[in-house]
Amino acid sequence: MKSQRIATATAVAALLFSTAAFAQTPAAQPGPNNNAVNSSGQNNSNAPVEGRNSFTESQAKSRIEKAGYTNVTALKKDKDGIWRGKAAKGGTTTNVTVDFQGNVNAAN
Repeated sequence: MKSQRIATATAVAALLFSTAAFAQTPAAQPGPNNNAVNSSGQNNSNAPVEGRNSFTESQAKSRIEKAGYTNVTALKKDKDGIWRGKAAKGGTTTNVTVDFQGNVNAAN
C-alpha cells in the first residue's frame, strides 16, 4: 500500500513538473525576411543583393519586363551574381539590375 502511494505521488509530481517545463518554453522565433526568391512581385531591397543567381538570361529579362521596362538589352551576369543590362521605361533608357532574389532596380 505504501509503495502504491509513493508511485502515485511520483507520477503526480512528474506531471506537475512537466507542465511547468512546457509553460517556460519560449515561443519559436520567426525566420528572417530574406527569401531566396522574391515571389511577391515587389522588391524587398532598393539595391541589388549579391548572391548566387540561378536565373537564366531569359528569366532575368522576363523579371525586368514585368517591372514595366521594355527594350531589354545587353544582359550579362556579373561576378556577384547580379544580372545587369539596359532597358527603357517612360521613354528613358537606363541601366537595370536583377539580383538573385528577383529584385529589379534601376542601376546608378
